[in-house]
Amino acid sequence: MESIQGKHFSITDPEGISTVIYRVNKTAKQYLSEYPKYTVERLISAEELKGSMTKKTFFIDEPEYEEQLVILSFGKGKVVVNIGVLEDNKVRISKKPVPVKFETLYSNKEVYKEFGYTPNLKRQISIIDPETTEEIKPVLYMDEKTEEVKGKCKLKPNKPYFAFEIRDKKEDN
Repeated sequence: MESIQGKHFSITDPEGISTVIYRVNKTAKQYLSEYPKYTVERLISAEELKGSMTKKTFFIDEPEYEEQLVILSFGKGKVVVNIGVLEDNKVRISKKPVPVKFETLYSNKEVYKEFGYTPNLKRQISIIDPETTEEIKPVLYMDEKTEEVKGKCKLKPNKPYFAFEIRDKKEDN
């Protein structure tokens, strides 16, 4: 039987709240010329109903000693953004958060949002449907002008989306 090497932790969402968590990955120096400095990776979770609350257990495969996390709690018409650190099987909410740029995307017509491709499909920007908390997955294509593989997400008209990316403070203008 194959075993997974990793860590897990749990949170409990009250009724009407749905939390998703992303791991922040820093790109190795030798790949910075080809890929973004930071990418995000959504953590897999398992849910268990406990009365009107939902207990979610999140899993991190092959964790580093210290993992930076972006914790997004979606409620009716709002998103609460927290930054955390997973150390020794404990999650601590940071008092000095990493800068997170986020915005609500909304359009009256169908829109495509493009991304640079990374081989592991981790990307610097994540777009989430706030109603379902599901991530909008990009479709890969070959850009004939640049001869690069890129991804694009199709955003439906008259529907809000939540988007965020991780940046260094000096990049945040």
